[in-house]
Amino acid sequence: MSSFTVHSIPGSPFGRAVLATLMEKSAAFRFVAVPPRAIKSEPHLSIHPFGRVPVLEHDGFRLYETQAILRYLDRVLPAPALTPADPKAAARMDQVLAIADWYLHQGVNSIIGFQRIVRPRILGLPGDEAAIAEAVPRAHVVFAELSRLLGGNDYFAGSQLSLADIIVASQMDFLAQTPEWAPLTAERGNLAPWLARVSARKSFEATTWERVAEMGKAA
Repeated sequence: MSSFTVHSIPGSPFGRAVLATLMEKSAAFRFVAVPPRAIKSEPHLSIHPFGRVPVLEHDGFRLYETQAILRYLDRVLPAPALTPADPKAAARMDQVLAIADWYLHQGVNSIIGFQRIVRPRILGLPGDEAAIAEAVPRAHVVFAELSRLLGGNDYFAGSQLSLADIIVASQMDFLAQTPEWAPLTAERGNLAPWLARVSARKSFEATTWERVAEMGKAA
């Protein structure tokens, strides 16, 4: 019988993307909570040499890097498919996945989300307002392009949920909890309804920071 284990920090958008994908596939899994201060030391470094999360284990096979994990899950758990069959729609999904990693996370959520949410909630420290202000112009560029790519579609690759929606929504849910969210979405009227649409899915309702923290306690 297939057995999936996910190692991640409760609240991690990347870990949430993996958990939500497993839930979209109705797959059973075990969640192992990794304390934030433990990711740069053993035993976690033995399963992720770069000291990050998440890590997936499946029947003796270990994998890290979120996109690799999501694509793997979509191959070994083919129903429902989260990669479009149409080549153009699949290419759009791939494009949005790259935007999520290189532009939405790097330099935007890694700063605004970290300074507004992770720093006070995990570290007990105030956010760096100068760092946030410096990141906001980049955020506007990213949000404008994601809004353009979404257009009038329900999801980024068309009418059906794809891996792109899962990974972007996991990132944007963080930003939706910050004061920057309203001005970022004010003139991009399709992004907030899109996030609400994805967030209403059972896979996202079950993988909020609080619920994943409970998973870790129950494991």
